[in-house]
Amino acid sequence: MSLSDISLATVETTEEVRRAERAAVQAARRNRRRGRDGDDAGTAVARGGSKWLVLAGLILFTIYSVGPAWWLIVSATKSKEQLYTTNGLWFADFHLFENLYTLFTYQDGVFGRWLWNSTLYAVAGATGQTIIALAAGYGLAMYQYRGKGTSMAFIIGSFLIPGALLTIPSYLLFVQLGIYDTIWAMIIPAFFGSFSVYLAKVYAEGAVPAELLEAARIDGAGEYRTFFSIGLRLLTTAGATIFLLHFVGIWNAFFGPLVFLRSRDLWPVMLGLYSWLGRGMDSTVDLTSLVITGSLVATIPMVILMVAMQRYWRAGVTMGSLK
Repeated sequence: MSLSDISLATVETTEEVRRAERAAVQAARRNRRRGRDGDDAGTAVARGGSKWLVLAGLILFTIYSVGPAWWLIVSATKSKEQLYTTNGLWFADFHLFENLYTLFTYQDGVFGRWLWNSTLYAVAGATGQTIIALAAGYGLAMYQYRGKGTSMAFIIGSFLIPGALLTIPSYLLFVQLGIYDTIWAMIIPAFFGSFSVYLAKVYAEGAVPAELLEAARIDGAGEYRTFFSIGLRLLTTAGATIFLLHFVGIWNAFFGPLVFLRSRDLWPVMLGLYSWLGRGMDSTVDLTSLVITGSLVATIPMVILMVAMQRYWRAGVTMGSLK
């Protein structure tokens, strides 16, 4: 074999090796592309499945939340006969105004009295607790004094005591004080709440800067004026939250009024509706329609309060985002 033949064979061998390498590289690229496409398809399928799962959960939660309110609204528009003979989730003949007339005239209009009692107990109790909680929380957050740690330990420890456990001791105390079966048995205990104090204290630590209070003192403002002029304004969001939580709690209270109140004219609306429901079950008189209509009317003040106080929470959230 001549040198020219050897060189030609070497060149052909080198070209074959290069072609084999290019083919191997292209095959590797195709495999990576297929794997990437497969991963993307798997990720898309997983994301689609998660989306539908979340959507199904939200739909179930919406039905669970809105379903009872929808049933209450529909049932309040029906007559007593239609309440048992028609579809519970859809309207029949419209009898809402007749039901409202019967509700507010039955037993000499005692439902209006119960509604007023609930409003009085809720507004007075929530207002008193809001002012006391904000003052106590402000003091715990802004001042240093001996026994502050012990005070906080008692406040946090009181969270562990169930409210029902204090009912009987409170009943005995109210009998001794002579306020049993009076409006004060409902209003005075509502003034005090350890969780509200803790909530106000935590909020005051972040919302009220100590430098601002120091500047007010340098300008000659006293401690009470500093609290009412500066502290309360900076604690508006915490105050709105405490007021709303306890307004709803007092409005829906049942066990306390059942123990502390004997006179029917002093009952709140929840206890009054329960007495009507129990009377309907124990006798031939069916007051279920009145109870349903009364329940719908009793939810209106809380809806109004929720809508009216939204701007305070929105202002607090905006202030927090700016910080």
